[in-house]
Amino acid sequence: MSDASVLGQLALCYAPVIDPKRAVKATRLTVFPLRTDAALDAALLLDAVAEVWPAGGGEVWLNVQSESLLGDLLRAHAAANLVFEVPSFMAGDPAQHDALLALRARGNALLLKGRPVEELPRELLPCFSHAIVDLAEDRRIGEAPGASPHAAARTIPFAQSGIRTMDQMQASFKRGAAAVLGWPIDDVLAAQSTGAGRAAAQGDMQVIVELIHRVDREESIDRLEQTLRRDPTLAFKLLRYINSPAFGLRVEISSFAHAIMMLGHRKLKRWLALLLATARQDANLKPVMFAAVRRGLLMEELGRSAGDDEMRSEMFICGVFSLLDRMFDQPFADLLKTIPVPERVAQALVEGGGPYHPYFELVRAIEGDSLFDVRAAAESLLLGMKEVNHALLRALAAASQID
Repeated sequence: MSDASVLGQLALCYAPVIDPKRAVKATRLTVFPLRTDAALDAALLLDAVAEVWPAGGGEVWLNVQSESLLGDLLRAHAAANLVFEVPSFMAGDPAQHDALLALRARGNALLLKGRPVEELPRELLPCFSHAIVDLAEDRRIGEAPGASPHAAARTIPFAQSGIRTMDQMQASFKRGAAAVLGWPIDDVLAAQSTGAGRAAAQGDMQVIVELIHRVDREESIDRLEQTLRRDPTLAFKLLRYINSPAFGLRVEISSFAHAIMMLGHRKLKRWLALLLATARQDANLKPVMFAAVRRGLLMEELGRSAGDDEMRSEMFICGVFSLLDRMFDQPFADLLKTIPVPERVAQALVEGGGPYHPYFELVRAIEGDSLFDVRAAAESLLLGMKEVNHALLRALAAASQID
C-alpha cells in the first residue's frame, strides 16, 4: 500500500452494493474529510483507491462528503470502474455540467443522490445510471405498486441506501430497487428463527465444526483427511482459499495433507473459520458472509502493530465469527459451546469485553458511516486515521483476492 498522505486527512467507511440476487455487485466507499477547510489531493486519493480497485477490476461507488474534493475528483482522470455519487445540488450547478458530461464520455457511471430542486437539463439525465434514494426519505414506502397514479415516475433506476435489516432489503427490492446499499444484518436472527432454518444451518456447518475441533486437538493428517472426504465441496473451497493470492504462498497447495504440512494447525484453523463463516447456502445471507470475511481481515490488519502473530490470528477469527449468531440462528453463548474459540474471542463476542472488543467497535463504526463514531473508536485505541485507513484498504484488497 503506497504512503498516500491524503489518508491521514480523512476517514473512510464502506458498505456493500447488493443486487436483487443478493450478490454484492460493488463496494460503496464513503470519504469524510477530517477538516472541512483542508485542501485534499484528489489524485492521491484516486491512487489509493486504485490499489484496491485497479482499472478493469471491481466496481466502487465513491460517496464523497466534501463538495470541493468531489469537484476535483469529477475533473480528474478516473478509471471506468469508479462510479461517482453526485448530490443533486451539484448536479444542478451549471459549473459542474461540463465535468459530468466529460465523465460520461470517458465511460464513468454517475449516481444522482437526493431529489433535485429543479429539473435537470435533459442532456445530463443520460449521465446518471441510478438515483440513490435513502430509505428514510423514500415517499413510496407503504404504497402498493401503482397505488399513487399522481406520483412522479422515476425516470432512471434507483438504488436504496440506509438499509440495516433483511426485511428492509427485501421490501426495497419489492418496490423495484435495482440495488440496495447498507448492511442487512440487524434482523437476521429473527428472519431465520425457524426449525427448518436452524436444521439447514447445522447441516452446513457440521463437517467444518468437526474439523475445527480436530485441528484444535492437533490430530493426525490422516484423521483430518478422513473427515474432509465427507464433504468434497468443502475440500475444494478450502484449497481455493489457501491458493488465493491473499494467502501469499509461493507454491500451489494440491492436497489437504500438503496444506497441513505447509500451514500448520493454527493457520489452518484460521481458514476453517473463514469457511464456517461462508458455509450457508441461503442467498439472503450473501451480504452477511461478505461482511464477515471483511471484518476478519480488518480486525487482523488493525492488530498488525498491536500484537504478535497469535493475537492477529485470534482477531481475525473474532471478526470472521462476529456474525455467526445471525448466520446460524443461535446466540453466541450457545453457539460457542460447540465451536472452540480462544478465550479473548469469547470475551468479545459473548461478553462484549476483553482486549479485542475496542477493535470490534472500530470495525462496526467503519461499517456505520459515522465520522464521529470512527474517530472516537480510533482515538480510544490511540490509532491515527492514516493507520486505520491503510488497514481498511489492505483488508478490502485482500478480500477481493479471496472472493
